[in-house]
Amino acid sequence: MDKNLPAKALSYSNDGDMYFNNGEYAKALSSFARALEIYKIALSPNHPDMATSYNNIAAVYYNMGDSSKALSSYKRAVEIYKVALPPNHPDLASAYNNIGFVYSNMGKYSKALQYYERSLEIRKIALPPNHPNMATSYNNIAALYEKMG
Repeated sequence: MDKNLPAKALSYSNDGDMYFNNGEYAKALSSFARALEIYKIALSPNHPDMATSYNNIAAVYYNMGDSSKALSSYKRAVEIYKVALPPNHPDLASAYNNIGFVYSNMGKYSKALQYYERSLEIRKIALPPNHPNMATSYNNIAALYEKMG
C-alpha cells in the first residue's frame, strides 16, 4: 500500500471543503467521495477519518436538498464513531446533532428530538457547561419545541 494515501485523501478532503464553502456542491461531493474511496483502501473500516468523510458527504447531500442521502451518510458516520471513539466523545455528539438537524428540517420532530437529546446528553458529560456546543444543543431543542408548537 502507498504510504502517501492518507495524505492524498486529506488533500481531496481539503479540496472538498473549499468547494463546499464556495457552494460548488457537485465538485465538493466528488472530492469528498474520492477522499472516502482512498481512506477505504488506506485505513481500517472504523477509522475516525472515515466517519469524517461520511459527515462531509452528508453535509453536501443536505445542501443539495437530498435529506435521505444526508441521513444515510450521517448515520454511517455515527456507526463508525460508536466503534472508533469513546461513548461520550464530542464528535459523536456532533454527529447525533447533525442527524437531528436533518430530521427537524424534514418535519420529523420526534425523531429530531431523540437525536438532539442524545447529543446534549453526551455534551453534558464531555464538555464544560459554558462550551459553545452546549448552547447549540439547547438552542436546537428550543427551536424544535417552537416548531412543534
